[in-house]
Amino acid sequence: MNMTRSILRALVAVAVVFGATVGVDAQKKDKAMEQQIFYRTVKVDGLSIFYREVGPKDAPTILLLHGLPSSSRMFQPLLTRLADKYHLVAPDYPGFGHSDWPDPKQFDYTFDHIASVMNDLTQALGLSRYTLYMQDYGGPVGFRMVLAHPERAQAFIVQDAVAHNEGLGANWATRRAFWADRAAHDEALRKNLLSLAATKTRHVGDDPKTELYDPDLWTDEYAFLNSPGQAQIQSDLFYDYRTNVDAYPTWQAWMQKTQPTLRSTCLTRDTSRLTPKRMRLRNWYVGL
Repeated sequence: MNMTRSILRALVAVAVVFGATVGVDAQKKDKAMEQQIFYRTVKVDGLSIFYREVGPKDAPTILLLHGLPSSSRMFQPLLTRLADKYHLVAPDYPGFGHSDWPDPKQFDYTFDHIASVMNDLTQALGLSRYTLYMQDYGGPVGFRMVLAHPERAQAFIVQDAVAHNEGLGANWATRRAFWADRAAHDEALRKNLLSLAATKTRHVGDDPKTELYDPDLWTDEYAFLNSPGQAQIQSDLFYDYRTNVDAYPTWQAWMQKTQPTLRSTCLTRDTSRLTPKRMRLRNWYVGL
């Protein structure tokens, strides 16, 4: 009898532990399902636009705008980390990633045009209020979006984007020459911007510890840049980059007028001192 009771107690204990484990596993599974990243496309202005989406739709929305020559793939790790608190949407621009790559003869690859498509994307997805995460090319795209519809943007998160002429470094000499005379400097620009060496440098910089970097990062990107039509697409869009430089005074004036509160590390927290020489935006959170 005592042995029987002992066995029964043991079975009950196992059942309780098993039930608790199943409950924890179920909770983990539910949480994982809540954080499932969805890979979707939507028709915008006649184009198939790809985007990654995760998180509860009633949570604050962050619209993540990628840089050169990346895609929404760059935000993949971030999406998983933030999905429990935010609704995140990361699109690919036309000509990038998994979105349509229309022929440059039929589609103007300009920042105005891409910003217009991204604005229309937010309407197609029902995004009326959002924080803009702007990385690199995401800066000029995002500034155009917020100036067109300031009521939609709640805040900026700005990473490695510039809004003043002095923020462009020495490697922009070739690029400025390209803007001045495209035909004469097109080959040099493509080498400066799209070569394997330049592609690797975008990921590694001058860090001698290259063993810390996954080579798939730049080899995948280089393969993308060598896809049919990509060189022309990227060349056209970069030629239009000169319009961003021309727009810097407008962006600066808007920030000086709006006086956004800077809530993270930046060059200055006193927005009244956001003069042209202090306008480089690196890892800022700007609350509107």
